[in-house]
Amino acid sequence: GRRGKEEGAGKKLSSRAMESASGDETTQRLLRQQYRELIADVQHNRELMLSATNDKLTESLEDANKLFCGVSRAREAALDAQFLVLASTLGKEKASQLQSDMTVFDPSAFAEDLLSFMGLNRLEGDECDSDSDSEQLASGYLPSNAWHTLGEEAKKYFRRAPTFHFMLGTFTADPPVQRPRIERQQKKAGPDEGRAMPKQLKRMEESHQEATEKEVERILGFLQSFFNEEPDTPISYFEFVTDPGSFARTVENMFHVSFLIRDGLARIRLDQDKLPIIEPLYPVEGENNQDTEARKQAVISMSYQEWQNIVKTFEISQPMILPATQATT
Repeated sequence: GRRGKEEGAGKKLSSRAMESASGDETTQRLLRQQYRELIADVQHNRELMLSATNDKLTESLEDANKLFCGVSRAREAALDAQFLVLASTLGKEKASQLQSDMTVFDPSAFAEDLLSFMGLNRLEGDECDSDSDSEQLASGYLPSNAWHTLGEEAKKYFRRAPTFHFMLGTFTADPPVQRPRIERQQKKAGPDEGRAMPKQLKRMEESHQEATEKEVERILGFLQSFFNEEPDTPISYFEFVTDPGSFARTVENMFHVSFLIRDGLARIRLDQDKLPIIEPLYPVEGENNQDTEARKQAVISMSYQEWQNIVKTFEISQPMILPATQATT
């Protein structure tokens, strides 16, 4: 009796297993059928999937995700992989087409947007009489200020100066009337006009020039006398021109000594300590010293602080060039 019970229980279990297996097979068969239909739908509507105006490809991917929840065998997984390969290929093509479409101008879409902006009324076609009602519905009617609205919007993108209006009427471009030229009478030269330079001014200029020449000659006499007394002892340029009691007279002495150098009556050179020394020159009569010896010009400047340093460094207590007032006395 026990053996019979066990055999009966085994038959019941086997029948249940067969029923569950048959139920699973039916579910998997239905799942494979749905995958095949989804793949066929995507392949059949390829152009629609690639269009940028709809999300058909996204909807197909969402359907595939729902079907994938029931995948438990290799056959259904292979169909899911086949769909993913197809969807990824279409997605790549759609992305490349989207990038190329960004640079392409669509005149139909532009015209449609322009009509919408201008206020196209497509509902008025039924109220107005016309030869063709379909043409009225297709074209529609624009309001009276449609082009004015478009012009106001387009005007913002053109940098043009506003129209100039004259406050006092229209401007005439006629040339101006030439006025007769009135010739002015020339004044006759009076007895005081056309005179030469005033004699007083001329004498003043001549007196300054004569004073400069006399001062140069006087300084040359000092230089020659100091040199003749000790011909072997060089004369320092700074000691010769520096007046310890007056910075202004020192500058004047440098100015007058420059004429001696220019005329070839003296020369300045450097000693062993690289300090300037001055000595007179005695050109031969009839010989042009400018041709026999090469000249070099230089600019010497002296500030008040430098003048004080020279007086202190060379220990100058008395000027070698006495002022003209002391020399005469």
